[in-house]
Amino acid sequence: MMVNVERIKRDIETMAGFTSTPGDGVTRLSFSEEDRRARDYMKGEMERAGLVVYEDAAGTIFGRREGSKKKGKKAASIMIGSHFDSVPHGGAFDGTAGVVAAIEIARVMNEKGTVTEHPVEFVAFIEEEGGRFGSGLFGSRAIKGDVTVDDLKNAIDADGVSMYKAMMDFGLDPDGIRKAKRGKGSIAAFIELHIEQGPVLENEGVDIGIVEGIVGISEYEVEIIGSPDHAGTTPMTLRHDALVEASDLIIYVNELAKTVGEGTVGTVGKIRIEPGAANVVPGKVIMSVDIRSMDRMIMDEIWGKLKSGADVLKEKGFEVNYSNKLYVPPVSLDENIRDIIKSVAEKLGYKHRGMVSGAGHDAMVMASIAPAAMVFVPSKNGRSHCPEEWTDYEDLAKGAEVVLETLLELDKK
Repeated sequence: MMVNVERIKRDIETMAGFTSTPGDGVTRLSFSEEDRRARDYMKGEMERAGLVVYEDAAGTIFGRREGSKKKGKKAASIMIGSHFDSVPHGGAFDGTAGVVAAIEIARVMNEKGTVTEHPVEFVAFIEEEGGRFGSGLFGSRAIKGDVTVDDLKNAIDADGVSMYKAMMDFGLDPDGIRKAKRGKGSIAAFIELHIEQGPVLENEGVDIGIVEGIVGISEYEVEIIGSPDHAGTTPMTLRHDALVEASDLIIYVNELAKTVGEGTVGTVGKIRIEPGAANVVPGKVIMSVDIRSMDRMIMDEIWGKLKSGADVLKEKGFEVNYSNKLYVPPVSLDENIRDIIKSVAEKLGYKHRGMVSGAGHDAMVMASIAPAAMVFVPSKNGRSHCPEEWTDYEDLAKGAEVVLETLLELDKK
């Protein structure tokens, strides 16, 4: 094995220390002090691996290794990496595993004096989780050119700070966000290593998951406005209780997803109640709705039915408002790269299987820019987005080895 397991372990453990919740999982939100410390560490490691390091207008970090003169500096690059932000109280491996693997691959290539025809870029995406601003897949969407200045001004965190202001305070230029867009043909391929975040690979004793497709994700915010009245003096028959109506919608989301089946899921994972007092009838509820499926028509159908159900509340005297927070259609990943990954895994003696990702990843956005692929490595007990999240370092090293060999094979194409 060319990659160094001990270096991977050191990187993961060091990155896990950049958290605002020590002892209670990793909380590394975008444009925070923890973000800055993590990026300083990654940039330092990239530079030591011989890379030219820079950040784009969105705050995504790149380490670039030039290809041979045969292709020239303007040649399309092969890009590998993942994201380095986290959910609140998350684990040490989600996203970070892919970034650490990419940096380790850069070290190996530097130590061995590997020469590639294509430039290779090692990337650490910002704000993939949307944990602070609800703006998931932000770094990759900025590369695609899907982020506007208005988007930055409208994305607000729990403290009322806009993404626009947070970027300014962090030393970035939010007005120049469009500069993050990459030119057509500038990326030849993208490969993302990620933990599975599910139990399949571990349960089946499989080393490598070859991702065939990624479910589409639609995220909405639903606001229901009723009337905040006295809990003791307002009769049950005269109440406009926003929480009661929201509860019915939450159950409806669950029922719709179950009825459709076929791997479709629906989740209400965040809810805010106002005024939020024990003796006041809830006057306003703001809730999230997350719909995921490999079938775009099913995603749209569920949202349409849910919206129709919510619109009925208007006839009962409630105000109902909607906002679309994220819409990424389902994608199939590149078959040619998948075939290379399969061949490499077999050559290295690693058990592998194809699978569909039920979680969203930057690769689903990158797939609209360039041929893209994903490599999954096992998650202990399938746990993720929690402090207990774990992937054995040896398993992560196997994944890094597969990505390295796949990169080198791709470079020959």
